[in-house]
Amino acid sequence: MTPVVLLMLGCSAMMAHAQALETEDLEAFLEVTGFDVALESIRLSADAAPQMLGLQAEDFGSEWKRLVSEVFETDLMHDMALDILGKTLTETQLEHASGFYASDLGKRLVVVENSSHMVEEDGLKSESGGQIIEGLKSIGSPRVAILERLNRASGSEETSLRSIQEVQIRFLMAAAGAGVIELQMDEPDLREAMRSQEAELRTNLRQSALEGAAYTYQAFSDDEMVAYAKALEDPKMIEVYNLMNAVQYEIMANRFEAVADRLRVMQPSQDL
Repeated sequence: MTPVVLLMLGCSAMMAHAQALETEDLEAFLEVTGFDVALESIRLSADAAPQMLGLQAEDFGSEWKRLVSEVFETDLMHDMALDILGKTLTETQLEHASGFYASDLGKRLVVVENSSHMVEEDGLKSESGGQIIEGLKSIGSPRVAILERLNRASGSEETSLRSIQEVQIRFLMAAAGAGVIELQMDEPDLREAMRSQEAELRTNLRQSALEGAAYTYQAFSDDEMVAYAKALEDPKMIEVYNLMNAVQYEIMANRFEAVADRLRVMQPSQDL
């Protein structure tokens, strides 16, 4: 287990009590919760890698698409998730989350969440979700508060904040180690620099999450959203979401490190 998983889980005790689960049970868990699609969508974050180096994916031409298809290969990420979940997910947690997402409401939620995960057009969710939020606020709708509660229940803001920082640090350190870039600061200084930007990042993540929720769940009623928030607030579901978030970001960080190594081969460091 790498540092980001331990950071996001904070649950060594839970890991110690995790029971060995059958592969078919884990496969069913990935499908019923929609986590398999969430893992596949990690590849959509790939273009952020060159941007962290001050470049664009287009700078690498057709080679970039090939790199992404190989490094962010779906079956590879799927197997990584099974490996981590097999060591951490308990039978009780699996049954609790699967039970909710196998319900009528749960199934419908997974359908729209899967669709939302795979939206590739830049700004679509943000723009559409932003317009929805503006409309809701203009009529004083309680919907905005419900969506904010939903996001708090999923732990998305704090999880995203810490995980984005960790992914960036691991990627930059890997890129420096591969000779792709030359860092002007060591890791502690890099972490401190990122901490100084936390307030702005937190605000942006909160707004992005709200817009995303408004876009994703627009076909659901307020009562259904309240029911979903209550389900996510259950302690067992919180444990499951902490774990799934940790697994997702660990795989993202791992794949970004692989990208750093491949960039060293794709383009000489002096050209970067």
